[in-house]
Amino acid sequence: MKPPPLALFSALATVAPAFADDAPSFRRVQLSDKFYAEGASVGDFNRDGKPDVVSGPWWYAGPDFTERKALYATDEYPPKGYSKNFNTWAYDFNGDGWDDVLRVTFPGDKAVWHENPQGDGDWPEHIATAVVDNESPQFADLTGDGQPELICSVGGQFAYFTFDPAKPAELWQRHDISGPGATGGKFTHGLGTGDVDGDGRVDLLDKDHWWRQPESPEGADWGEFRFQFAGPGGADMFAYDFDGDGDNDIFTSAAAHAYGLHWFEQAEGESGKKIWKRHVITGDKAEHNPHGVVFSQAHSAQLVDIDGDGVKDLITGKRWWAHNGNDPGGNDAAVLYWFKVVPGGASGKAQFIPHQIDADSGVGTQFVVTDINSDGKPDIVVGNKKGTFLHIQEAAGDPGA
Repeated sequence: MKPPPLALFSALATVAPAFADDAPSFRRVQLSDKFYAEGASVGDFNRDGKPDVVSGPWWYAGPDFTERKALYATDEYPPKGYSKNFNTWAYDFNGDGWDDVLRVTFPGDKAVWHENPQGDGDWPEHIATAVVDNESPQFADLTGDGQPELICSVGGQFAYFTFDPAKPAELWQRHDISGPGATGGKFTHGLGTGDVDGDGRVDLLDKDHWWRQPESPEGADWGEFRFQFAGPGGADMFAYDFDGDGDNDIFTSAAAHAYGLHWFEQAEGESGKKIWKRHVITGDKAEHNPHGVVFSQAHSAQLVDIDGDGVKDLITGKRWWAHNGNDPGGNDAAVLYWFKVVPGGASGKAQFIPHQIDADSGVGTQFVVTDINSDGKPDIVVGNKKGTFLHIQEAAGDPGA
């Protein structure tokens, strides 16, 4: 397969940190300028020990990513439209030692995994589950068994799906978390995981609840607790101790197709009952953020320690043309930010210090943060309507040759 023009692989820009001289900088590398998918992932698809990138029907061989090969046949999609690839993750599903690819096609449609052919050739497609409804499914180890699960909503219920590496072609097994009517149908927003109550087990988060995992997740009721959130819901959600007071708080974007990033402090009300105190990170006006940062459509996010200080940081940005430019701020720049989290040592005093990484890539419905070049620093891999991008972290203060 002929690779993309070499010009696309040039380092187009290194964006200086926004508010600190010693913050990491990032080198932008564009692998494609075509719209194939709204997600991306990283795996070792040729078993050469070097990370590769996958987004849409293409995987790009590391370490230089100039060679690409196809997983399945598809044409590019027009930006005024939608892809059949909303989410992408790499994992060895059949246990043969070769990374495969999981693809959530479209809300209300199937999720499939593409089997690595262990070399050149077709990647056979296997159906994992017939329906995934929500726009922010998660692929994470929810149960603590060392194997990730597909976590999503189906027909108004929250559920997770498990696979058997010994029977890779079989449909994945469904395990219900909630009862019927717990959430909306297709295109519902807001889902994540994290240990909310500090019991060592991963809980489920959505825009209206957090669901406490029982001692045995199989065959037992997940505790349902209301989450005091007002809004249509965002995308990826996290439970993390943002203020450093010893208990986990919750992050969510306010609306995947409008403005706002919020974190909710876990606290006690006057009656002693647990409450969630809302704190605005960004809003719909510059004055809502101490640094004047404002952007819409934060449709995906990650929580990773970017600068190596031991505290996880927030990475998110704008999903450009989510509804073809018809959302608030839809035609604004496709920005990508990382927010340095500074706990502050007192309840409710967390700071989120913004650093702009790029202004012409943004995020999709899912992206990954991982060490793409094996230098010990996390990098960012994005696929969306702008194309496929790597944002490779340089050393703090490095001008990025």
